Amino acid sequence: MDYVGRLSAHLPPATRLLMVKADGSVSIHADDRAYKPLNWMSPPCRLEEAPGVWRVVNKAGEELRITLEEIFQDTSYELGVDPGLRKDGVEAHLQELLAANPEALGDGYTLIRREYMTAIGPVDLLCRDANQGTVAVEVKRRGEIDGVEQLTRYLELLNRDPLLAPVAGVFAAQEIKPQARVLATDRGIRCVVVDYDRLRGIERDELTLF
Repeated sequence: MDYVGRLSAHLPPATRLLMVKADGSVSIHADDRAYKPLNWMSPPCRLEEAPGVWRVVNKAGEELRITLEEIFQDTSYELGVDPGLRKDGVEAHLQELLAANPEALGDGYTLIRREYMTAIGPVDLLCRDANQGTVAVEVKRRGEIDGVEQLTRYLELLNRDPLLAPVAGVFAAQEIKPQARVLATDRGIRCVVVDYDRLRGIERDELTLF
């Protein structure tokens, strides 16, 4: 496997799991990690198949070139509409508090709707910013890479709607992991760290210098 683009990468031949999702993304997985692929191409991209070779090319012209030496199994499944992640109590309450106080996400923010439904599940909050632009907000208790990926898929769908586009993204959480922040920034998604206690009107007891 070779990646040709802003950076170059090479994976030597080995037994891999190749996943092609309905949104067009392609990812390459090994058997030694929980969920993060060895390499991937996010949508929008196109897959070109030839005997023994896959070429996955994104809109920037970057290419994921996969050489197939042997295929052990080729299986396709229809997963249907994803209902989205079920939020725990704190996460659901955080979403509710941000819906009631959208300016915590940015000056001049107003709420359009909570749980704005798309074909792949509901966007937590759909807002307008101070310039009346549309903003999709994904709310997490702990912000990790999978949350950024989820918001990316929502943004791709929402930006196809001429009544909403252009739609910006905000990733809001009590804590955002460094890897998630890097990925979000690379995709033009703004990160907001939310103070849950302050939103609930609880003052902290700790002494601070400022």
